[in-house]
Amino acid sequence: MLPPPRLRLLGQFRLELRNEPVELSHNSQRLLAFMGLRGRVSRSVLAGTLWPDVTEEHARGSLRTTLWKVPRDDPPLILCSGDSLQITPALRVDVHALTRTALGVVQGDVRTLRVRPPLAELTGEDLLPGWDEDWVLVERERLRQLRLHALDALADVLTRQGRPALALEAAWASVRTEPLRESGHRAVVAAHLAEGNVHEAIRQYQAFRRLLRDELGVEPSPLFTRMLPRYRTGAAPATAVHRSAPGGDVPGDVGLTAG
Repeated sequence: MLPPPRLRLLGQFRLELRNEPVELSHNSQRLLAFMGLRGRVSRSVLAGTLWPDVTEEHARGSLRTTLWKVPRDDPPLILCSGDSLQITPALRVDVHALTRTALGVVQGDVRTLRVRPPLAELTGEDLLPGWDEDWVLVERERLRQLRLHALDALADVLTRQGRPALALEAAWASVRTEPLRESGHRAVVAAHLAEGNVHEAIRQYQAFRRLLRDELGVEPSPLFTRMLPRYRTGAAPATAVHRSAPGGDVPGDVGLTAG
């Protein structure tokens, strides 16, 4: 059997037919990228999206020209039915594989996560870097948010499974992607607490608190603060951790529980 056609949109555009890369014009790349993401679309929507600054007649003419330049294959990459265009179901699009993986994590497919946590799949490259068209920006942000939620969910599952090292990898990937997003930092703290590393948890909380104050002028949420044990003024163990933590600015209700 012939290998299926493949379309790569993460990191770069790349079309492969029979495992060989195919050179395409820029408009052909845009057409296949849009169709690969959407699956099915009307000619009018496709023409208006890809050529928004010209008349409808001109846009439809550009669409016809670009369709003619798309490589012929068996089966065809694009199927036509009246005013509707559809990408061939045989095409393997990396964005769809990422979406399935991320949704599986968010929906709690614990059996799959226990066998092989998909860290590599969730920490890959962005959608079509350097492309700045509106439809790309919208889809890129959708994938970014989905990845972040999946990384947070993965860190939570791994922490509950007693695998804190892997949980920290997922949590830090979330933090690196969006440093001001609290849920990633909460996942880091949860993994530290699962190992009994209260000092590390408090230090991470403090670092995020300072970042949030400096960048946004706000405090972490009560949900985050309540994750840490209460701090009692004058308790020797709590004071020792307090003094060793950078910044020395643990809020009054955060720290170690005194015995």
